[in-house]
Amino acid sequence: MNAPRRVVVTGFGAVSPLGLSAATTWSGIREGRSGIAGITLFDVTDCPVKFAGEVKGFDAAPMLEKLYPAKDLRKVGRFAHLSLAASLEAFEHSGLVKGEFNAARAGTAIGVGMGGLPEIEDTHNDFKAKGFRRISPFFITQSIPNLASGMVSMAFGLKGSNLCHTTACASGAHAIGESFLSIRNGQNDVVLAGGAESVVCALGVGGFAALRALSTRNDDPKAASRPYDNDRDGFVLAEGATTLVLEEYEHAKKRGATIYAEIVGYGLSGDAYHFTLPAPEGAGGGQ
Repeated sequence: MNAPRRVVVTGFGAVSPLGLSAATTWSGIREGRSGIAGITLFDVTDCPVKFAGEVKGFDAAPMLEKLYPAKDLRKVGRFAHLSLAASLEAFEHSGLVKGEFNAARAGTAIGVGMGGLPEIEDTHNDFKAKGFRRISPFFITQSIPNLASGMVSMAFGLKGSNLCHTTACASGAHAIGESFLSIRNGQNDVVLAGGAESVVCALGVGGFAALRALSTRNDDPKAASRPYDNDRDGFVLAEGATTLVLEEYEHAKKRGATIYAEIVGYGLSGDAYHFTLPAPEGAGGGQ
């Protein structure tokens, strides 16, 4: 039996509340900066939660002009724009060149939990005010989660597997893990894998707040995210995207790529316990 193929990371990109690149995001983390602040993307006057992590200064058209004209970018939602920006950085960082690899063995996997919720909200408001004629012909393409992976695959000519994992908070992790398996098992040689989300809108914040899942520390937003703290009162919603270039080891070595990390395993399980709560004894994680 042949040994499993090795899978390495040869590129990465990020767009986050700490910056518009992986480098600025990492610098922010090392400096202990917070990207959490008062919400500006919608009116929070009546909202019980008034803070989140917004990607500041993001302008899709100039950032993505290498990939798509502005008219095409208007056909998809902000979550897809963020994913494209992170993927562009990752692709260029990896040293891959479009057309110089076997496109049929190069895949895409972008995890998206909710998709174009702000676009759904805006379209619903227009529809209620002015009827069917106000529904954009691009409403569907702006909303469905798989357009993140679809836009990435078209941008870089990736004709292998093209998947969008929609599994709530685990979406990005599943996309990376399943991509690892696809390379290890011989389906792909390269995969752009990661996650993207942009639901800082009235329905997104309001919905999670109604679920009592969000912190309500409106007087101290930068200290509101405190996992494992006895005084925690919920998580903090944010938007952003990250993409990794995963590559089969020999494929990367042959082209002289810089190898940043190796993925050696991946597993997943379910608690079969509750709609929103993990099993208290942690059996799923242990498994």
